[in-house]
Amino acid sequence: MNFNPIEKLEELRRNFEGDILLDELSKIVYATDASVYREKPKAVVVPKNKNDVKLIIQFANEFKIPIIPRAAGTSLAGQVVGDGIIVDVSKYMNKIIEVNEKERWVRVQPGVILDELNIYLKKYGLFFGPETATSNRCNLGGMFGNNSCGAHSLLYGSTRDHVLEAEVILSDGSEVLFKSIDKDEFQKKLKGNSLENKIYEKVYEILSDKNNQEEIIKEYPHQEINRRNNGYAIDQLMKCNLFGYGENDFNMCKLLAGSEGTLAFTTEIKLNLVPLPPKNVGVVAIHLNTLEEAFEANLIALKFNPGAVELIDDKILEYSKVNIEQSKNRFFIKGDPAALVVAEFARETIDEIKHIAIQLEDELRKAGYGYHYPLLLNEDVNKVWSLRKAGLGLLGNIPGDKKTQQFIEDTCVRPVDLPNYMKEFQAVLRKYKIDTSYYAHIGSGELHITPQLNLKDSFDVKIFHEATKDIAYIVKKYKGSLSGEHGDGRLRGEFIPVIIGEHNYQLCKEIKKVWDPNNILNPGKIVNTPNMTSSLRYEVDKEQKEIETYYDFSSTLGVLRAAEKCNGSADCRKSDLIGGTMCPSYRATRDEKNTTRARANTLREFLTRSTKQNPFDHQEIYEVMDLCLSCKACKSECPSGVDVAKLKSEFLQHWYDQHGVPFRSWMIAFLPKLNVIASKISSVTNVFLKSKLLMKIIGFSTKRKLPLLSKTTFRKWYKKNKSKYSNYEFPNGKVYLFVDEFTNFNEVEIGIKAFKLLSKFGYEVLVPKHYESGRTYISKGLLKTVKKIANKNIELLKDLVNEEHPLVGIEVSAILTFRDEYLDLVNKDLKKDAEKIAKCSFTFEEFISREIKKGKIDSSLFVEDERKILLHGHCHQKSISSTKPTIEMLSLPKNYHVEEIPSGCCGMAGAFGYEEEHHDLSMKVGELVLFPAIRKEDDSTLICAVGTSCRHQIKDGTDKNSFHPIEILFDSLKNKN
Repeated sequence: MNFNPIEKLEELRRNFEGDILLDELSKIVYATDASVYREKPKAVVVPKNKNDVKLIIQFANEFKIPIIPRAAGTSLAGQVVGDGIIVDVSKYMNKIIEVNEKERWVRVQPGVILDELNIYLKKYGLFFGPETATSNRCNLGGMFGNNSCGAHSLLYGSTRDHVLEAEVILSDGSEVLFKSIDKDEFQKKLKGNSLENKIYEKVYEILSDKNNQEEIIKEYPHQEINRRNNGYAIDQLMKCNLFGYGENDFNMCKLLAGSEGTLAFTTEIKLNLVPLPPKNVGVVAIHLNTLEEAFEANLIALKFNPGAVELIDDKILEYSKVNIEQSKNRFFIKGDPAALVVAEFARETIDEIKHIAIQLEDELRKAGYGYHYPLLLNEDVNKVWSLRKAGLGLLGNIPGDKKTQQFIEDTCVRPVDLPNYMKEFQAVLRKYKIDTSYYAHIGSGELHITPQLNLKDSFDVKIFHEATKDIAYIVKKYKGSLSGEHGDGRLRGEFIPVIIGEHNYQLCKEIKKVWDPNNILNPGKIVNTPNMTSSLRYEVDKEQKEIETYYDFSSTLGVLRAAEKCNGSADCRKSDLIGGTMCPSYRATRDEKNTTRARANTLREFLTRSTKQNPFDHQEIYEVMDLCLSCKACKSECPSGVDVAKLKSEFLQHWYDQHGVPFRSWMIAFLPKLNVIASKISSVTNVFLKSKLLMKIIGFSTKRKLPLLSKTTFRKWYKKNKSKYSNYEFPNGKVYLFVDEFTNFNEVEIGIKAFKLLSKFGYEVLVPKHYESGRTYISKGLLKTVKKIANKNIELLKDLVNEEHPLVGIEVSAILTFRDEYLDLVNKDLKKDAEKIAKCSFTFEEFISREIKKGKIDSSLFVEDERKILLHGHCHQKSISSTKPTIEMLSLPKNYHVEEIPSGCCGMAGAFGYEEEHHDLSMKVGELVLFPAIRKEDDSTLICAVGTSCRHQIKDGTDKNSFHPIEILFDSLKNKN
């Protein structure tokens, strides 16, 4: 009988305080990072403390099983992918331990998120300088392991420059503190037989050797290049008074920075802090006609001492046009530049920045570079950086199998060498006939250059390898670094000897051997790496059968490629402190399996590798999709636009095809049909709806209260009362009111107020014949049914709705189906009609806001009382529309002041929060931001929530009533008759 050591992990549970995950889903979820690699681990552990880490290191030594330290998993070179035990520090080991304001340092655990740290430090007037593009989700441990830099490395250098001390656990399980030590202290470290002593002895033996010193100086990248991550940083370790190459004391942290978890397991880091930059910030966005101009314009911009100079090329700018979130950040772009060079300046006054901008523009014009030089200040700067940071994610939007790949994306040379270096670089690209994108840190001499390759095709896989080799020799020619900040990992390891020389590479291997004699710490990274083409995410030259779907996935060339749009950049790991909406279940649990990334990758895994006739028929997909609240935020907030809500409902229909529709799902989906009957005896029905027994039978939490039916339906009210408005004048034309299933049966009063408001504003309101929106069916994945509803609604409305006579809806999730799901559900012959209606469909607030701007509605109709309104926006509204029209509509009364809660999802998400097994998570989501914000308000504040489910969640979570914007606006009328 074969012995499986992983089964022994179960025995650790008695003393292990964190999580030990041995299930197949966890292995799939952690099989990838943000790189092109995929390798299923043997297990995943999530330690809570140092003792947990020691236990797992002890286990690894005993059974010779590798451990792979992992934080946010944003690594691009495969650093946290491997056939061993993944050790995820991000969930529990994320405490800010101590801040010393006077001495300007902070001590943190490795799972602390960079932006969260800087939010915490703001009150001290301090922050951690290095800032990666992934700052809103990357962890400090990952930054240390990777020696991350970021856009402002011109000012703040790399993480290595700011690490003062590191508490680590060595490969033998011993705890060690590495910090700055003088010559006498160093000599003491050489005496003894501990692993720590042996490490100091080996480092001294290598770096005191004159021949080694000469080889290091000769072969390592140019000292002017701060962005340098090839091999172990023995060149930086040598720069100290001990070896005569610097004035500072020796600090082993210089070596640990960039070692990618291959030498020790970091449990605490002490970091140097810097004062907050001047409050006034401006960027000059230099619009250039050619990419070549950018390399020269960069050198001019550097003369003016910028904090950052970044490049954004035309491809990223083009993809940003179709991204819901980033399209809003393009406001400053004029024409179609081949590239933007964005130079940032932080100064004490705006006048200083304006003066620099004038001088910079003058010099650029004299040199003949660029055609437009807008200066953007303060808040607008964040929008520019958001556009720049979205670069990697936006590049994931390319349809098809040919994607932008990260392999020669991180080369760095001196900025002065960049123009000539890039000529040779581009010659290699032409040689292999590959297209690419260019962006990022041009001011530091590092561009993220991402050629488009199809790594499912062996021909392109060969180019993947050969082009890297060719570029490595060009980098060496300019004494640059093949990796500026993304690291070696398993991607560039085989080319380290080219960059630092074979002699120095052997020294790196000696370093690894003494630190980790059993080779248990993240093996196969930096030294002794496998070939860069091994363990790729996709199976090469595999014929992929076409998967039939209910949604139209033609825009992504199929459902598989829709899932493959996820490149692992982990934007979905943003916490509630950072803002946004995406992945509420992740925010509440901090479990990786609850991210957009995990859901997309799990679906990709089975659609690619399943041997079943129905590739959707896998329990793991069901499990990973179960806690998706279908908030739709990923559709806009994910730079790659991975729409997991759509993928979830597609999956569910295929799952039902195999297993049947559960009773509860059927009940929820068909609620509009059931309400047609139930509304005829609403008083009797409401008695049953209040029953705890009914809740239990359905599978709902008895802690909830079901929405009751109104005494009549809105359609009945309309039929009875529409003649009363026949004598009104309607100078503003005709609108069609879409009566959704929630307004019609449960919230008739809101519908009535909507009708009266529009009438009072001078619009003739007509309720056309139509069916329910289908939202309940979509949420439960009954796509066969909702396809029929979508087709019927488009047929009924296509000859009525147009630009002059728009379709206006009350419930956001219902009306936005016309702008979202319907477009991919209707039959091909109705596609154009659906697109026309989509353009003419508006939420109530969108329509009112539009008409206010046209001057058709003014504030004279409303009271002038002062009132504060606290607004919670609907998830679908934030994703597909915007909360801005709601704010504009509610600000129509002169003294109404609207404040929006940065709340993300409320946690109810239709029926999700009602379901027994989801109730606690639903409330936990609400407690992140929404509930505390509402509880802080006194009774004079009006709580406004756009969605019907949001209002029920607020009532259940805070015992406070909230109101639809329509109710608030109607009640503020001077004359309500």
